[in-house]
Amino acid sequence: MSNRASLEEKKRFLLLIRQIRLEAKLRQEDLAQKLGEPQSFVSRYESGERRLDVLELRRICRVLGVPLSEFVRRLEGGQR
Repeated sequence: MSNRASLEEKKRFLLLIRQIRLEAKLRQEDLAQKLGEPQSFVSRYESGERRLDVLELRRICRVLGVPLSEFVRRLEGGQR
């Protein structure tokens, strides 16, 4: 995979994870509190400064009320 394609995928991932938080009508602070993390945790992964492993992503999805499989389907489908 080219670097350009990889960057586009990363951008799509970051946009989707933020969009799902916004669909849940949560601010970064709200989500961080539900996760038991500081607001900077959410800020860093939404900005791409911090990478998430699949277990962290699953935990975030659960808190947001979105099954991990739905997140992946939306990511793979390029839906926004």
